[in-house]
Amino acid sequence: MNAKTVRDAPIPVVMVFTKPMPSMFDSQGLLPAGDYELTLDELRSSLLVVGPRPADPCWDASWRARLVDHLETLTHQLWAVGINEIFVDGSFAEDKLHLNDIDGYFVCDLRRLASGELERDLNQIDPHKVWTWDPDARRPVVGSAKAQLPMWHQYRVELYPHVGQLSGITDSFGHELEFPAAFRRSRRSGAPRGIVKIGRPS
Repeated sequence: MNAKTVRDAPIPVVMVFTKPMPSMFDSQGLLPAGDYELTLDELRSSLLVVGPRPADPCWDASWRARLVDHLETLTHQLWAVGINEIFVDGSFAEDKLHLNDIDGYFVCDLRRLASGELERDLNQIDPHKVWTWDPDARRPVVGSAKAQLPMWHQYRVELYPHVGQLSGITDSFGHELEFPAAFRRSRRSGAPRGIVKIGRPS
């Protein structure tokens, strides 16, 4: 997460107009642009886990399902502290046969984040105390030049808090984006990409 100071502003409102989950990726191998609200069970049976049809024998559905299990753990922790706007995508929303992780963000209150209250509340729930976005908490990954947060090492999921700050990710013109814009574009091509909002079961 970008360490720039952010203004003391109201919780940002993310407008989500959900669409039915498609059965295929687009011509660039991306989840078609749009917001898709799915429960975790619906996510498990979606294109993003079971893969497109006809099935590619190299599609790692079991690993994707395991990642969703880990996502479920973190999602329930966020729900338990009152966080409901949770979005996921990254390479999980692309036709990558075997991916490393699930990326996403959640909308929260700046005061609660800046005071450390949110992190404390979450770490009281998580047995591994993985909730931190402190760059100094990143640890090396074997075979990678990128160090990762404790959340990634334990769950292979990274969820970042969004309070209206910049993400550190830039567009094709070099302009830094906020998380809602950054996560709705493919890092590999810059093309618009769909995103999943995690919905509560009815």
